[in-house]
Amino acid sequence: MSYRTPALLALALFAGAPAFAAENTPVGTWTTIDDATGKPKSIVQITEANGKLEGKVLEVLQSEQGPHPVCKACDGERKDQPVEGMVILWDVAKDGDVWDGGRILDPKNGKTYKVKLTMLDGGQKLDVHGYIGFALLGRSQVWERKSP
Repeated sequence: MSYRTPALLALALFAGAPAFAAENTPVGTWTTIDDATGKPKSIVQITEANGKLEGKVLEVLQSEQGPHPVCKACDGERKDQPVEGMVILWDVAKDGDVWDGGRILDPKNGKTYKVKLTMLDGGQKLDVHGYIGFALLGRSQVWERKSP
């Protein structure tokens, strides 16, 4: 074993660190999967600013309203606005191994829920758990990563 081997190994591990870190965060682009049908529903991009995550719908893949649905059931400024481009996830912060404390909007029924995000499969899947009251109650969707 030469003296360069440990240095090269350390360099290889360090070079892979950003990619590894990117996969252990919800930041990226996700295909949402409908928990009832198992079919892809939309593309959501999650970004981070000031330690908080925000998710925006980039594209709706499947909707009962057809292409380019609007949020008919939403209240306030989201009422009758296009779902594409809409922020549906906000104020989510890292809490140990999960991201929590924020809200998620279901554009289908216009309701807002507390949300907890958990990384699965080495960062390639994201458990998105929406709930009211206690996290034990509620429902989950597993989203699939499109890109970091």
